[in-house]
Amino acid sequence: MAVSHHIERFHELPIHEFTPADARPRPAAGAVAWRLSVEYGSQQDFGQVWQSFLTEVDPAGVRAVVIGPWWRNEYTSVGPVIEAITAEARRLPALEALFLGEVTYDECEISWLEMDDVTPLLHAFPGLRSLAVRGGTDLALEPVRHDRLTSLRFESGGLPATVVRAVAGSELPALERLELWLGVDEYGGDAAMDDLAPFLDGSRLPKLRHLGLANSELQDEIAAAVAHAPVVARLESLDLSMGMLSDEGATALLEGQPLTHLLSLDLHHHYLSDAMMERLSAALPGVEVDLGEAEGDEAEDEFDRYVSVAE
Repeated sequence: MAVSHHIERFHELPIHEFTPADARPRPAAGAVAWRLSVEYGSQQDFGQVWQSFLTEVDPAGVRAVVIGPWWRNEYTSVGPVIEAITAEARRLPALEALFLGEVTYDECEISWLEMDDVTPLLHAFPGLRSLAVRGGTDLALEPVRHDRLTSLRFESGGLPATVVRAVAGSELPALERLELWLGVDEYGGDAAMDDLAPFLDGSRLPKLRHLGLANSELQDEIAAAVAHAPVVARLESLDLSMGMLSDEGATALLEGQPLTHLLSLDLHHHYLSDAMMERLSAALPGVEVDLGEAEGDEAEDEFDRYVSVAE
């Protein structure tokens, strides 16, 4: 499954597409999440669209920004976009949420998105509460301390191990939600189980309530590790979806620590047998368990299995 639909809400705000020089009435700056994008073949580049946005919308009131396609003709690095945004950080004192690369597959395959170092965004916006990034190619992050961030999400068909380690090495005392689409080695997703250990221990993320380690070739191994992970006891929701989860991983989950305290367990896109799905539902009667997108357990060879989002 590729990313085929644009989000309709972000940071609990409705999305509103910014169009330069639009004569129609606009919503108040802080009432929506502003989506900025560059149409293919446009005469304006992202820098021009960004400056129009800062001129035509009161930047001091903007709470959320969503960045869509940023290129005009050929795919280009998101680096200049990051530079443009951080250069004007002082004009956006209320910014709480940023989504970099909210792009669907018909605009650009996720593996073709040319990313860059996103660390400057966290340095430039100390008041940021939510950061989402889509794309893994050339994605970079340095360990950072950020005292306000409550939600961090990386969506990728191949998340570099260096980024996973940087997240693990960061000081994020307020973080409540962490979601990592790990992807596959073919597209740069080279994180190993040792790289995930700091998240499962949970000691560096004292306020974590939602953990997503998803879209992975290692989903069975992740499930087995989660089954005994100290962090699980204080989670409200757990996401192990979109990967190559089989009965082996699900069995490990059920034979590990209790999961009945969870509000939700997301396992959609999986390779579980009918019997295992019934067993999971019976074992977790008070938990909202998402077992959608069953791919069938007949794909016994791992080469017949695939993650939800890769290319």
